Amino acid sequence: MKIRFFGKEVALIVCFVLLMPAFTLSAEDKLVGIQGEVMGLNVINKTVTVNEKTFVWDQNTLFYDEKGSPVTADKLKKNVKVFIEATWGKNKPYTITKIYISPK
Repeated sequence: MKIRFFGKEVALIVCFVLLMPAFTLSAEDKLVGIQGEVMGLNVINKTVTVNEKTFVWDQNTLFYDEKGSPVTADKLKKNVKVFIEATWGKNKPYTITKIYISPK
C-alpha cells in the first residue's frame, strides 16, 4: 500500500513554514524616512507637517541641527528643511524618532 498524499502534505507544510514569518513581520512598526520643508507646526500638540504628512513627537524624539548637535524642539520653525526618521504602525500616527534640521 502506497501513501498517495505524502507529496501534497509536505508541500503544504513547507508553504506554512515559509509564510508564517511574513505574517509576523507585517505586524511590526515600519521605519519611514522623509525629507522636505516644514509646512505646518503645532508645538502644543507636538505635531509637524512635512510633504502633506503629519508627524508627532514624544519625549523620546531626538532633535539635531545641521552640524549633528542635539537641540531642542524650539529650533524647529516653518519653511525650514528637515529630514525625519519616524516609525509607523497600524492605527498609529507617524511618530518621529529623529529629526535633522538641514542647513539653508
